Amino acid sequence: MTEIAVIIVAAGRGERAAVSGLMDPKQYRLVAGKPVLTRSIEAFLKKGMVVLPVIHKDHVARYTALGLSHPALLPPVIGSDTRQGSVRAGLRALRTRAPALVLIHDAARPLVSAEVIDQVVRALQVHPAALPVLAVTDTIKRSANGHSVSGTEDRKTLFAAQTPQGFVFAAIAEAHERAAGLADEFTDDAAIAEWAGLEVAMTEGDIRNLKITHPDDFARAERLLTGDGTMETRVGSGFDVHPFEDGTAVWLGGVEIPHSHKLKGHSDADVALHALTDALYGALGEGDIGHHFPPSDPQWKGARSTIFLKDAADGVARRGGRIVNLDVTIVCELPRVNPHVPAMKAVIASVCGISPDRIAIKATTSEELGFTGRREGIVAMASASIELPRT
Repeated sequence: MTEIAVIIVAAGRGERAAVSGLMDPKQYRLVAGKPVLTRSIEAFLKKGMVVLPVIHKDHVARYTALGLSHPALLPPVIGSDTRQGSVRAGLRALRTRAPALVLIHDAARPLVSAEVIDQVVRALQVHPAALPVLAVTDTIKRSANGHSVSGTEDRKTLFAAQTPQGFVFAAIAEAHERAAGLADEFTDDAAIAEWAGLEVAMTEGDIRNLKITHPDDFARAERLLTGDGTMETRVGSGFDVHPFEDGTAVWLGGVEIPHSHKLKGHSDADVALHALTDALYGALGEGDIGHHFPPSDPQWKGARSTIFLKDAADGVARRGGRIVNLDVTIVCELPRVNPHVPAMKAVIASVCGISPDRIAIKATTSEELGFTGRREGIVAMASASIELPRT
């Protein structure tokens, strides 16, 4: 599998984004209750990529205070006084790892979507470099003196660049080293690739993928994340049941629980995750788990149900939304579920990219009534609340 590393450029002081005299660096300020840098890092960890933050030498304590921990999150490296120097420091730190591809992303773009990331990665299958862009819709004027108009640009040929910008690692690392001695600073990594003679493909950007630069940008990002007229709430429900068969453990909520039987099903028969997956698909209006992962397909035989849940959660992200909360009720006489609830919440939180406090898992019995009361199987019911951009 091709390894993709991501350099998150977070070494700036963020002074232009200062508000009311507060000089707290923008990458460490909260947006909708979470630090900007945390949101940017998590966007790529959710994609299974290796992430390397590049931070300012004076911000080590601030970064540590974020409390970030993930097997794919590398220790941060110290950046430079310039963006170009900071990226170069990140590329040098990745030399021994030598990933096939590298994405370079501005920490100040915390709303980057999975689809924007995916399109850049797909373009790198056939191009040495790629970046997401938006077509310029305003008329652009040119001025030679900064006071009067000297010409008008053809906006059909103009595009606004975003990040992440993606590259074949070896090619961009070499280009950055060649450019290290130049007096002129390049404004982005695609410019260095162009200077080095690399073909740079354009992919579709996203208007939500804004770069937080000025104080008002925080309010705009907050509105995009919390709704405030731009988002709508969707609610979905899920229900699933699986019978017992001979075995030694059951999978519930992504956790293997020792038991006298196992649950019967084509996959691991995790009834809780199946109900939860259906709830998310329902909120999206995208059918059910059987539609996306047919039980007739042999590739899903014995598969872990976290695969299904991740696909549904990624579907929310692909559409620019967020998961607000998840609620699961498990009905069975045995095994005892409550001791395993913290572990279940941890698994679901990791798969869905949300905080465990947005997840509720309850367990109850049917008072020995019906098939669950006879200990013939387990039932799970779930609901999911999400927010999606209004259409």
